[in-house]
Amino acid sequence: MKWLKLLILSLLMIVLSGCLYPSSQLKKNQVPNQVQLDSVQNAVEQFQKDSGGLLPIKTKPQETPIFQKYQLDFSKLKERGLIGELPGTSFENGGHYQYVIIHPETNPTVKVLDLRTTEELRSLQLKVKFYQDSNRYPPLGDQIARGVYALDYEKIGLEEEPMIDSPYSQQMLPVYLNEKGEVLIDYRKDLYDYLQNKEHSYESGDDIRYLLTDHAPFVPGYSEAYTVKDGEPIFMSEYNS
Repeated sequence: MKWLKLLILSLLMIVLSGCLYPSSQLKKNQVPNQVQLDSVQNAVEQFQKDSGGLLPIKTKPQETPIFQKYQLDFSKLKERGLIGELPGTSFENGGHYQYVIIHPETNPTVKVLDLRTTEELRSLQLKVKFYQDSNRYPPLGDQIARGVYALDYEKIGLEEEPMIDSPYSQQMLPVYLNEKGEVLIDYRKDLYDYLQNKEHSYESGDDIRYLLTDHAPFVPGYSEAYTVKDGEPIFMSEYNS
């Protein structure tokens, strides 16, 4: 009977381990894999075919930034039986990612937005708002480019420059402010690496943020457009100035 006790103990440990780690922490919920993305992509394409070109997306205001604008509405896919269980990585199923669509008019493609970044930026934005409400102006530091400013982090009570984990590399990315005081992520480090090491055909005047989505499942949310000049990424505002 000793073997039976060991078997029961082993099964109990497995059950307890599942209880100790909530669904949002399970391995399947950590990083979207290609199987999950392909499954959702196939469902989106079938939905579009069946609905005469419509996409299963939520309605967002016109001014919503492009990489946050076309959020996938899983309920529309489930209603038509095009998807069973939602991806474990999806926000709707306890994961950290919002599934979105890019190139909606020409080549609808499923990608993901990391919502942990959203929370970090929301916290910073709240600090910026408190400062702006008291001082009339955002906590602008040195000008980086036209309409782009460093965040004077000391003015909002921080001891060091805030940095954001990159979804594309092991690098930490700085944030900046635009003229409206919106906190945005500076992806130039990653863009430079991709320009140097990934095959592409982007030219000056093109929005090279799509270079990142060409080679990764993540969208560069909370950013303004960049282009390329002399092989290096620059803010689109510099190119147009």
